[in-house]
Amino acid sequence: MILKEFSKYIQQKNDDILSGKTTATKILTDWIRLVIHKNPKKHVDNIVHSEIMLAENSYGEFLLVGKSESGRILIKALYNYAQSYEHYIMSKWLQDKKASHFNK
Repeated sequence: MILKEFSKYIQQKNDDILSGKTTATKILTDWIRLVIHKNPKKHVDNIVHSEIMLAENSYGEFLLVGKSESGRILIKALYNYAQSYEHYIMSKWLQDKKASHFNK
């Protein structure tokens, strides 16, 4: 259910990933930041609020911390999903490319 909500969010960012404007990890952080900074209205929001903490410094560096063992597992699952999604999008993009497309 949480992966489903995140997958809806990341699918909206396909073009940003393909253009190199952002990465799937950054999108994950943006989504968690969005969920944490709003009042929890859905069950997914409540779970993220209770299981994940986002620490960020003034340089924009961040750290996702699981508040419990299940929170750590959730972060790992979300991170793995983000990485696999980015690889999937890039592999689809590469399907119709030839080596000559990359010559300068």
